[in-house]
This record gives sequence, C-alpha cells and structure tokens, in this order.
Amino acid sequence: MPDLTVHGGVGSRVDAEIEVKRSRFLCRLVRAETEDAARGAIDDARKEHWSARHHCSAFVLGPSGTPDQVRRSNDDGEPSGTAGRPMLEALAGRGFVDCVAVVTRYFGGTLLGAGGLARAYSDAVLTTIDAAQSRGLVVERERRELFTLALSHADAGRIEAELRQRGVLILGTDYGRDAVLRIADDDAARLAAIVAQVTAGGAALEALGHEWVDVEP
Repeated sequence: MPDLTVHGGVGSRVDAEIEVKRSRFLCRLVRAETEDAARGAIDDARKEHWSARHHCSAFVLGPSGTPDQVRRSNDDGEPSGTAGRPMLEALAGRGFVDCVAVVTRYFGGTLLGAGGLARAYSDAVLTTIDAAQSRGLVVERERRELFTLALSHADAGRIEAELRQRGVLILGTDYGRDAVLRIADDDAARLAAIVAQVTAGGAALEALGHEWVDVEP
C-alpha cells in the first residue's frame, strides 16, 4: 500500500462531520510533518470549538516501514481506547502519513457505549479521508532521486513543458543567472535519456540525493 497524505503541503486541511444519535463528530485532517505542527493543529481545534468537551486525536508522521515513524493518539477524556486508538487505526489502515486527525465531539444526550464510541470516532476519520479522496485532495508520498537542470531563461519554459508532457515531476524552478529546474524521479537512466532528447544534448542533470515528495496518484 502506498503512503498517502493531504494534498497541498503542511497545514492543508480537509473537514467532514458525522452524526450518531444526535452526537456530532467533527473531524479535521491536517497535513503535518512534525509533532509540534500536529499538536498545533489539535490546539487550533480546541480553541475553535472551545465549548466541546472532547478533542480526540491521532497522528502518523514519517514514511511507513521506517524505524523513526511516529504514531500518537489521545482519547482526551473519552473512555480509554474508544477514540484515539480507533482514529489511529483508521489513518494507518488507509495508509495515511504526515497528517493529524482531530475529532471534536458535541454530546447529543445519548450514551453510545464503548463500542459505539470507537465506531463513531473511526467513522469520522474514514468519512474525512473519503471526502479528501473524492475531492482529489490526496497525494502519494514517494522517495525519489533529486536532480537540478540548469537552462537558459529563453529555453526553460519550453523544456519544462516538454518534460512535464513526458511525465517528469518538476518540483519547481529557481531563477538566477540561469533557470534551474528541480526534478524528482525514480529512474535516473530514463530521466537522463529524456533530458538529452528535449535539450538536444545541451544540458546535463546534477544529482542531489533523495527526498520524499508528493506524487499525484
């Protein structure tokens, strides 16, 4: 399963809400890449919905299968194991990383029981993930090789367009004496061949190592 996250970089957010026996569960899914950023998103939900008693949370930071991935959850006053853990399992089960889910609950007057709470908190996160995917707000996270390609300003626009048409991922362009394209790819030999073709051998790639990047699914 590929790693997925919210499109748009750090701070990007998707919201959804479900209702269970008149209790409202408001979920926000926020892109975050550090614990401080994740906890900041939780604090934001608490401030915005200050009258709600519970702001339960879960976050996954870092790529799957790596020893330094961070997973945290918090029940925020709900019975132990009925909120944060189901939320965390919903995130991980769908392959979401580098994001925090916060579910704010407004009590509707009917007790849901442990099983009902767990389902509601999990469903709130899953509903928000479904909303993000249906709106095209989900990207894959992939580890790719990074390159720069220095071009003349006169040629940069045309060459960038031709590279994009051939499926090359352009992360951005830095403008100075030259226009320097920043490129991420998973096949250095194929990329070099494409660059040689579109530049007629007039420009060379410079390798910069590896980085985790957003890729459209």
